[in-house]
Amino acid sequence: MDVSVILSTYNATDWLEKVVWGYSVQSYRQFELIIADDGSMEETAQLIGQLRRKTGLDIRHVWHEDLGFRKCTILNRAVEAASGDYLIFSDGDCIPRWDFVARHVEAARPRCLLSGGCVRLPMAPSKRITVDDVVQRRATDPRWLYARGLRDRKWQLRLVSGRTLAQLLDALTTTRATWNGCNASTWKSHVVEINGYDERMGYGGLDRELGERLVNAGVRPIQVRFRAVLVHLDHARGYVRRDTWQANTALR
Repeated sequence: MDVSVILSTYNATDWLEKVVWGYSVQSYRQFELIIADDGSMEETAQLIGQLRRKTGLDIRHVWHEDLGFRKCTILNRAVEAASGDYLIFSDGDCIPRWDFVARHVEAARPRCLLSGGCVRLPMAPSKRITVDDVVQRRATDPRWLYARGLRDRKWQLRLVSGRTLAQLLDALTTTRATWNGCNASTWKSHVVEINGYDERMGYGGLDRELGERLVNAGVRPIQVRFRAVLVHLDHARGYVRRDTWQANTALR
């Protein structure tokens, strides 16, 4: 299986650096990393060049001009650029646990999509995490995160679950398996079949909309929220607009 991991980003180099180092220590190594960049400034391109040299990862930078929020468009360009037949989607603010890619690959099935989630960190521990913490696997260690401000017990359960328990929890959870842009995967042919992301959509439900069309096309969702683990670094969301949410809801 040829795998492409697609990360979206926009002018968030501090977070992106930590995330890319997370992919440098993955147990499953046969993947390319595609950065889908929605118009970041030159600083991001410079960082990606440095990370390409330092991590040894196969990193491709797909960029377009900043003309406002066009995440759907740049994700489609990243899908077009992907050489893998299996695509894992995440964001440039989500640090993967060391087995993240391996869990997606193990759970992949024909005519299926995998639905994961993320452990959301408060701002304080998000800022405290260093590149060394990521490389040494501390950034996804529940005890280490607890000592630095993560207090929500339900998140800790996601982080401590062993393989057998995680698989059981995925089978038992009442959370519906949906396409979540920070943690989802499927075959490239399925994304192409439904014509990718709807480029008319701004922020708000754009990932769920893609998943709904995949399901309508006969792609079955599978839950992996306890097996494929990410920690989400906190940040401001100045791009959230009520009228865009309403327009997206109408499209869906």
